[in-house]
Formats: sequence, structure tokens, C-alpha cells
Amino acid sequence: MDERLTARGGYDDVFLRRELIADGYSDRVIAHMVRSCVWHRVRHGAYISAERWQELTDLGRHGAVARAVARQANSEVVLSHVSALPAFAAPTWGLDLSTVHVTRPDQRGGRCEAGVNQHVGTLLDEDVVSAGDLAVTSPTRTALDITTMVGVEAALAVVDYLLNRRLTSLEQLRTRYSSMVHWPRTLRTDLVLRLADGRSESVGETRTRALCRREGLPTPTPQYPIRDLEGRVVAYVDLAWPEHGVFLEFDGRVKYEALLREGESPTDVVLREKRREEMICELTGWRCIRITWTDLAYPERTAARIRRLLFPMKSAA
Repeated sequence: MDERLTARGGYDDVFLRRELIADGYSDRVIAHMVRSCVWHRVRHGAYISAERWQELTDLGRHGAVARAVARQANSEVVLSHVSALPAFAAPTWGLDLSTVHVTRPDQRGGRCEAGVNQHVGTLLDEDVVSAGDLAVTSPTRTALDITTMVGVEAALAVVDYLLNRRLTSLEQLRTRYSSMVHWPRTLRTDLVLRLADGRSESVGETRTRALCRREGLPTPTPQYPIRDLEGRVVAYVDLAWPEHGVFLEFDGRVKYEALLREGESPTDVVLREKRREEMICELTGWRCIRITWTDLAYPERTAARIRRLLFPMKSAA
């Protein structure tokens, strides 16, 4: 196993029935603890603190179930596809987390039962890394696997994230993909790799780029630097069309939470962002458009807003 990358957690510990029995618990006591909401059963024969379960995100809960699957497995398994994502704290927009995915090195997978999908696929040494005591597919292999099971936009969000965090590179992805081109369901992989851009810093930015592509809009530049009169970079905008004098900011809840400083209220953040936007407009003479998650649910309407700013003369005509 290649352990050059130590994945960053994401798989909360679970305790198994066989361990509880060995510690003196009976099945009756175990059932009582579950009914009393002290423990939560993540799957048959595997449990976690109910308090901890309530604290977990959807990805964290999937990670707990995935850990249970790996610990209960009767053969060697590598957590893969969406079940490798907790190791890298990756986004899960558009992904189905109801099934745990594993790849078996012994080539004896191919079954999907009891909420577990066992995949068959060649695993090279560099395809596997450690997440604590678990084996998971590497960021590169995980990204490529994801492209085979979901649509372009959802896969692009994962690939952009892994690129942005420098957990993989386009060179690594393309090199590994070259030996997978004849595998099933890899037709969209090439498209995702051509669209991927590690400069995107959020799922919202990635999805906005995907919207522009679908709606026939010019491709924006992610994280475009804004310079002051002395040429110093004073800000980065989420997306920009410099040739059209337009920039776009994606306003997501996580973004504003990240900008919140100690002692500040959300209103303080909004006001500071407004002053930042005014500064950028004064320096560049550009126009700004802000969109949210709700706007992404109405792509045609949102594309029309962007188009009016990009091509004001055509819109007026």
C-alpha cells in the first residue's frame, strides 16, 4: 500500500456487536441502549454514540457506515468511489450516499447487497492510501471512479475540490486515466478532465461554470486577481469575464460563515463584502453579478441575467 498520503479522518469509530459481547454486554442490553437513544445502530451489528451520530454531517454519517462495513468485511476491501470521500472531506453535492462502495483487491467483487456495492477493478499500489487503519482509494483514483458513476456536474465538483486542495493534479489524473479508457462507464471521464479547474474554491463556483457551459455562455475565469493602481493584488473574484468587464460572486452560506470574524455579526460580513465589491468596481470599472444556490435551480433565468450583463447591446436590441 502506498502511504505517502495519510488521509484526514472522516470515518468515526464504531463498535461492533462481537466486541460488545466480548465486553460482557448481552443482546438484550444492546437493544435497550439503542431504544434508549444512547447508541445508534449504523447497520446490523455496528453501533455509534447517538449523541455523536446527531452531530455528524451526511458525509460523516456515510463515513461511519463505511467504517462499519470495512470492519465487518470477511475479506480485504478498499473503500472507494463516494465512500472514499470522507477521507478527504470532499463535497458530496449530487452524490448518492445511501450505499457504501468498496473495491476488492481479490477481483471477486461485483455484488450489490445489504447496502454495499462491491466493485471489481484493478488496484495499483498507488491507487490505495491509508485513512487511519482503513484502506481507501487515493484522491486520483477516487476522482476517476466518481466520474464513472455520476453526471458531469457532480463529478466536476469533486475533481475541482481535489485539485484545489492539491490532493491530485491534472497530470496524475490523465496519466492514470490513460490505462482506464476501456473500462465501463468512462466515456464522460475525458470531458470532466477537460472541464476541471482547480482554481474553483467551492461547489457553487464549479456549478456556476457548468451552468455557463450548458447555457452557451463564455467560459469565466475562476479566482481572477484584482490589482490596485500600483499593480498589487488586493482581491480575488470568484469568476470573471475580463474581456466583457463583468465579475461574478457566488454567495453561499458557507462562504459567509468562513468570512465571519471574531465578534462580528452576519450583517458586519455583508457590509464588508459590499465595500469590497465597491472597491473592485471602482478599480476596474466592471459590473458585478451575485448569485446564490437558489439561482442555480433556475439555470435559464440565471443565464439570462448573466447574458444581459455580458452583452448589454444585444439585450437592448
